[in-house]
This record gives sequence, C-alpha cells and structure tokens, in this order.
Amino acid sequence: MMNDEQLLRYSRHILLDEIGVEGQQRLLDAHAVIVGAGGLGSPAALYLGSAGIGRLTIIDHDQVDATNLQRQIAHNRERIGMAKAKSAAEAIAAINPDPVVDARVQRADDTLLDALLPQADVVLDCSDNFVTRHRVNAACVRHGRPLVSGAAIRLDGQVSVYDTRRADMPCYACVFPPADAPEETRCAVMGVFAPLVGVIGTLMAAEAIKLVADLGTPLTGRLLMFDARSSQFTDIRLPRRPDCPVCGSRTA
Repeated sequence: MMNDEQLLRYSRHILLDEIGVEGQQRLLDAHAVIVGAGGLGSPAALYLGSAGIGRLTIIDHDQVDATNLQRQIAHNRERIGMAKAKSAAEAIAAINPDPVVDARVQRADDTLLDALLPQADVVLDCSDNFVTRHRVNAACVRHGRPLVSGAAIRLDGQVSVYDTRRADMPCYACVFPPADAPEETRCAVMGVFAPLVGVIGTLMAAEAIKLVADLGTPLTGRLLMFDARSSQFTDIRLPRRPDCPVCGSRTA
C-alpha cells in the first residue's frame, strides 16, 4: 500500500477516475523493460519513472556522447562517457526515488530477454535498428508480453502496441517482415528532429502506463504515425498475418 508521501506524489494520477488509487498501485507493482536509453528511451524512462512504475530494467550497451545531448534528455554534459543505462537510472532517481532501476550495460540478446521478460508486465522497444526490434518482438511473442514499439528518424515517427496475448492481433513481424527489412537509416547520417523523439517516446510511455493501469484503449493493432513537418497524425489499422514466421502458429 502507498504511504502518505506516495499518496501526495501521485495525487494528480489518483484524482483521475481512470486511474485512482487502484490504478496507481498497479503502476507501483509493475515491472517495465526498456530496450534502449537514447532518443526514445530517454523520455519513456523519465515518464515511467516519474509516474511511479515500481521496477524499471533499462538495457543499453552504449555510452553517452556529446552528439546525443541534442535530443536524449535523460543525459547531460557531466555524464558524457557514462553508460547510457546508468545515466538514465541517475536521471530517474533525481526525479523519483521510488522506482527500483536495474541498469543493464549490454546488448538485448536472447539470453537476457528470456531471463527478464517472464517477470515483466510491459516491454518498450526504444532501439534504433531492425535486428534488435525483431529480437525483442520474438521474445515478447515467446513469453506473451505486450510490446510498445516506437521509431523516429528525420521528421517522421511512429508508435504501436503489439500484444499477441490476443490471438487476432499482429506482432511486429506481421507488419515489418524480417525478410523485407529495409536498409538501416541512422540519425548519425540522416539526422533527427530533436522534439520528434520526445513526442514518440512520450507516447510510448503513455501506452505502457495505459497497459499496466488498464486505462483507455491502447494502440493494439494500430500504427500511429507522426509527421513533424505538418504536425499531423495518421492512424492506420494493422492486420495480423496468419503466415507470419514469428506468431503465425497461433490460433485466431
């Protein structure tokens, strides 16, 4: 149960009929796994931490670089050279001491994901490459965990929820087949609009909180795309592929 300090800290959530004391307690009891502590992972981790997710596991093998500071808001000049996962953990602790943060300075390989996901309530893929995205998706399908997936490059972003606990819902590989993976486009070459990762990362945090607190309608089976040039959102439906190599064996 929440103590008086927590009741005060989370009072604006508790005042929401859609969350209340029970929903906030679900957040405090939850475990979220965040893959990537960069542009998307920074706002996602900070909002999940400030919202009171009780346990956060942050996975990132990279270190903070000066070029990251244009958009990766969990990091600062003093932490250049520090592991991003540890830097993000420090940033969360400076806002909220409640979450237990496990900073994993390593790649999100199958062994690590298979060890972490059985205890996770939600997984956020904030990585920046298709190999990792497909690996995380496959692990979420194996362990029946909801996946919040986001991407951002140049001035275009997208976010969706893949939850194969529902047999009629697609997984990431249904929408982006591994065999059809496009050539990687990295922000180091193409650039990225700084606020864009904030928009997408914040939406990812919102979807994760909604899943944990059983709030509203998640983006399951939908892809929400954002064009920062025109500030326009486009919401499209995502079909499940019965022949998907990752989740196609499910019975709808």
